[in-house]
Amino acid sequence: MKNGLYLALLVFGVFTSCKKALKSIDFTKENVFTEGIEGPATDLEGNIYAVNFKEQGTIGKVTPQGDCSLFVKLPEGSIGNGIRFGNKNQMFVADYTKHNILEVNLATKEISVFANQPLVNQPNDIAISPTKVLYASDPNWSDNTGNLWKVTKEKGFELLENNMGTTNGVEVSPDGKKLYVNESVQRKIWVYDITNNGNITGKRELISFNDFGLDGMRCDQEGNLYVCRYGKGTLLILSPKGEVLDEVVLTGKKPTNITFDKDYKTCYITLADRGGIEKIVLD
Repeated sequence: MKNGLYLALLVFGVFTSCKKALKSIDFTKENVFTEGIEGPATDLEGNIYAVNFKEQGTIGKVTPQGDCSLFVKLPEGSIGNGIRFGNKNQMFVADYTKHNILEVNLATKEISVFANQPLVNQPNDIAISPTKVLYASDPNWSDNTGNLWKVTKEKGFELLENNMGTTNGVEVSPDGKKLYVNESVQRKIWVYDITNNGNITGKRELISFNDFGLDGMRCDQEGNLYVCRYGKGTLLILSPKGEVLDEVVLTGKKPTNITFDKDYKTCYITLADRGGIEKIVLD
């Protein structure tokens, strides 16, 4: 019996020692972006885009090698937050100061208003479904409340839920069946079922926390949810059921959002307190 127990412990030790601990390293230099760095998204060629490169109201482009340059300046008075891609050459940007979702043509760099809604506090993070329906979080930081919107070209902003907590990170599962939304101040992540017409139903709590904030979120190909823990300086990895799979310590303390490379082998995290991007090579 003792020999059998010893063998089991030995095998377990060998297995766990083979699991490589995830580690965050610098992808860009510090302070090439402002503290408003947010909304990273990856194009078909592996380039990463994030808002507020060198100054507010811009979008920066970072090559897979980590070289940074200015991509576009947004219209006067506009400041971006979340970024997502639609069809080829179609970039969506949440313009929180002018209550817009902007559309940027990657090929021509032409910028137009995809949708506008003055009643929105500030379109913050955005997510996109496989059917190209956009979802936007809408926090009101002054009173710790928020809303959730569905956004389409045909109908613009449609309110899905109001009087929530401070809605921030938002993501659609890879199969397009679930919508995840977090509340930064209340430290909760909610999950909904997405209906055939892009609306939501069946709200339930996925997980909640006792400390630190929540910011941007992304799903990997398997549906695991990667969550930026703002103030804690970690990237939390959850299963689709809300089970904690891993938590990676970052160099910066204020991660704002996350994107993956084309093959989901590396993730990139924007850090407000470092003005740059860290990366994690995934196991």
